[in-house]
Parts: sequence; C-alpha cells; structure tokens
Amino acid sequence: MSLSASAPWLNFYGSIPKTIDYPRLTMYRLIEQTAKSVPNSVAYEFMGKETTYAQFLARIDRAARALSALGIGKGDRVTICMPNTPQAVDCFYALSRLGAVSNMIHPLSATEEITFYLNTSDSKAILTLDRFYGKVNTALRKAKRKPLLLIARLQDELKPLLRIGFSLTEARKFPKLPKDDSYILWSDALRKAAESLPDSEGSYDECAAILYSGGTTGTTKGICLSSYNFNALALQTIASSGYDTISGCSMLSVMPIFHGFGLGIGIHTALVGGARCILVPNFSVKTYAELLKKKRPNFIPGVPTLFEALLRTQGLEELDMSFLMGVFSGGDSLSVELKAKVDAFLKAHGAKVQIREGYGTTECVTASCLTPVGFARPGSIGIPFPDTYYKIVRPETTEEVEAESEGEICVSGPSVMLGYLDNPQETALALRRHTDGRIWLHTGDLGKMDKDGFVYFRQRIKRMIITSGYNVYPSQLENIIDGHPKVLLSCVIGVRDPYKMQRVKAFVVLRPEYTPSEAIRQELFAYCRERIAKYAMPYEIEFRDELPKTLVGKVAYRVLEEEEEAKTK
Repeated sequence: MSLSASAPWLNFYGSIPKTIDYPRLTMYRLIEQTAKSVPNSVAYEFMGKETTYAQFLARIDRAARALSALGIGKGDRVTICMPNTPQAVDCFYALSRLGAVSNMIHPLSATEEITFYLNTSDSKAILTLDRFYGKVNTALRKAKRKPLLLIARLQDELKPLLRIGFSLTEARKFPKLPKDDSYILWSDALRKAAESLPDSEGSYDECAAILYSGGTTGTTKGICLSSYNFNALALQTIASSGYDTISGCSMLSVMPIFHGFGLGIGIHTALVGGARCILVPNFSVKTYAELLKKKRPNFIPGVPTLFEALLRTQGLEELDMSFLMGVFSGGDSLSVELKAKVDAFLKAHGAKVQIREGYGTTECVTASCLTPVGFARPGSIGIPFPDTYYKIVRPETTEEVEAESEGEICVSGPSVMLGYLDNPQETALALRRHTDGRIWLHTGDLGKMDKDGFVYFRQRIKRMIITSGYNVYPSQLENIIDGHPKVLLSCVIGVRDPYKMQRVKAFVVLRPEYTPSEAIRQELFAYCRERIAKYAMPYEIEFRDELPKTLVGKVAYRVLEEEEEAKTK
C-alpha cells in the first residue's frame, strides 16, 4: 500500500476530526448561517469602527441589491481591486449572493496589469478606491470590454471625527475625482439599490472567485475556485486550529484580500467561525506594534516576512503577548532558524504558542497542510488537513516515491481548484487523475514525506540551481545562513556562469544591531564553509538593508535574479 493511501498522518490528529461534513452551500449562505447564530458578535472592525454580524448580513444584502440594480447577475464577473476594507468584503459576499464571480486583484497593480486582468476575466464592472481612479480609468480605456467603474472611499467607513480628520489630511494627497459620468460612487450605488434580491443564486460547486498565480508552469493564470473550495478550507482550518471554536476570537486580517491566504484564512475562515476580522488596509512595520498593543489579536496568519518584521518592530519590549492563541505561517518557506528566533521572541513576551507552519498553493485556495498542535517536527510543514491527501511523485510522472524520497508534492482534496480560467491545456497539466482514481493537483513544488506522513517542503522545482552539474536548493542554503546569530534574513539565487552554468550568490539582511562590514562578510563565509558543500558555497555575499518583496510580502527572488541578469548584458 502506498504512503498516501495508508494516510499515516491520521495518527497525529489528536482531537482533529478525520473527516468533515461540508455543506452544499454558497459562501454567502454559509456566512448567513453564522450571522444568524451570532448576530450581536462583531464580524469586522475597521479603523476602530465595529460592524456586527447582523449589520454585516444587512450590508451584504444591500450591496447585492445595488449590484443587481446595475445589471450584475448570475455568472457575471466583477473585479475587486481593493485593500482590506469593509466595501471589499461586502462586495465579495454580495457577488456570491448573486451567483456572480469575484475577480480579485491587487490595488497596486500597474495599469497594464489591470487591463490584462480585466480582459482575462471579461469583467462587467470593477470596484476600486478613489485614490486609484486615474490608473484604473486608464486601464479601462484599453480594455476590450468597457466595465462599469465603481469607486469606494475610505472616509465613508470611518467614525465621524476620524472621517473629518481623514478628509483634511490623507484624502488631500490624491487628485480629486472628476465631476463626470466616468464612474459611479459605491455609496451612490448603495442608495439606488434595488428593492429586493433576485431569486436566482449561484451553486456551491460553480466558480465563485478568480485568484491569480504563476501556477505550476510560471505564467500568470486565473484560478477558478468554488464556494465549496472556500468553505472546505474554512472548516478544515477551524477543525485543525486546536480549539473547539473560534467564535468570539479575533483575527489580525493583515494579509491582502486579493491573495488566497488573506481571503481564505484572514477573512473567510474567521467569518465562517464567528470570529472578528481586524481589517488592516495598509500594513507597515511602523504600525505593527500599535496593532498588537491596541487590538491584542488571538490569531495572526502571515507570511514569513511578517514575522521577520516582528523581530525588528520597536515598542514591543514590555508587551505581554499571552493573548495569542495561534500564529500561522504560510505563503512562503519559513526557515528553521527564523522559526526558532520568532518562537523565542514569543516566549520572551509571554505567549503560550509557537509558530505553526503550513503549506498550500492558490490552486487549493491556500493552506492544505498544517503543523498539528504538540507534534511539530523541525523543518516540516505539518500534516494534511482532514479529507486531504498528499503524495510525493517522481517529477513529471504520476509515480509515487517511497517515504523520505524527494519528488513533486501532489495534493488531492475538497479545496483543490476547478481549473485555470479558460485554459484547459494548463489545467490538464496541473490536475491529473492517477491510478488510484483520485484527481491530484501537481504543485510544481519539491518536497518529501516521512513514514509518519509529515511533509517537508524544499522549494519550487523551477527555483533549483544547477552548478557544475550539481543540484543546489536555495531554501536549504537560506536555512543555514539564517542560522547565523547576526543574520535576520537571506535569499540565495543562481547567477549565470559560462563554465558552471550557474554560480551561487547570497543576499543577506543583518539583524538591526549589526552594521554590514567586510569582517562580518568573512565571518559568514567561514560559517558557510563549515556547513555547506564546496560546490554549493556562495561565491558572493551581498548585504542589503532589506530584500525586495512581492505584493503579498514574499521575498521576491526573481527581482534579484533579474538584477543580476541585467549586469551581464
């Protein structure tokens, strides 16, 4: 029997249910159930303003009636180009009520990118903030279809005094909206909402949201996800949290809503569970300390760079962090060393929890694997969620390898996508039926599974460096370099070389108390020589004040690769 078929990870579930009954409901209907069970609990708070679940449900219905009055209906696609704000959350669930599809994109996307996303999704409308009007309006003029432009304003969601202050300060930093018919204010649309909701709704198993990812082959593709996918993720995450319920708890919803982690965990999981979302529209290291002090969130989901920022945040020296019930890292590889540093920080500040690492891809919304409570193993990303199966196969095949052998990570379960938007060829490459009869998502990630079913992520297959015929895995080297007491964060890339094919180069950010110097560089070289094979040794170590980040906060190693490539031209 294969390792995946025997599911040895079930032995480490403890109180986690081995299977879950997933309701055949849309996201809207599942949130409606929660709202009716805890109507007076706070669904989300934004800049100090609280919205209860009863109010939230009323807001969703009103937004759905407003969209309906504008001609948005079942099957239509609407782009949400917003930070984490009430209007973005309301619109997302309103579209679910109508059976329409949310096309989620980053508000900092460039004009050409916005046009690409609008054309790819064939969007009928787009919702964005007033500050982004200029570039979005330009993007619309280049789009094949001319979508309706809906403009939301942050001040509409603020308490009266804060609204006045915002209007006198922040709002003045951006050009005023023109007085023409090129857009519709979200607040005006709400005032002109239809009197009743349409009878027609979408189905739980139809595409409800489109998220974007490089996918398993590196090109940008729309990922079609159903309500069933999102609801399964939420129920699996709550079941795996280690708590009987998360109702009444608070979630620091700092990961962006356009991203599977931010939307699936930070928003939808919290709302399904009756928790409070602390919506953060614009995160920065400077505001981190104040957020933790004032909001005292019970749960913090984030990418490793969010927790790296925790280590250099000023003003937390005296903070008692015993309010934390769960700290979850995903979206990128968390080195053993960074985990150890953050765990030590949490313990020093009274927290009773450690970081629990997870793993997933946007093709299954986000997480599908999580470190179980009390069973952490160094370097492991945990064990599969309930009803989710993992297997490791020989790359470019469906042949499962033995325990402890490296190969491509494959996932099968209720959160796996419907497919890539209008791209059957790429869908066929990513979703494959194996001889066991199950559909498996081929992730394009390297990893292994031990005999107990604990999974270990290595890195993207395409990120592997080949130097002098040897395979070098950057994440493994980063793990080693991050272990140096003076290092905060590192990134390793391959640089083109006429003889070796590629050479290894390391970029290093030192901890705040250290200043880059040649002495520290030589110290790091000596440290590496003791721990890294000669063929994999970095030929150069470059110090940086910080590393470039992607829009979701991952270390953007491709930017560093492009910089080095440009030097050779």
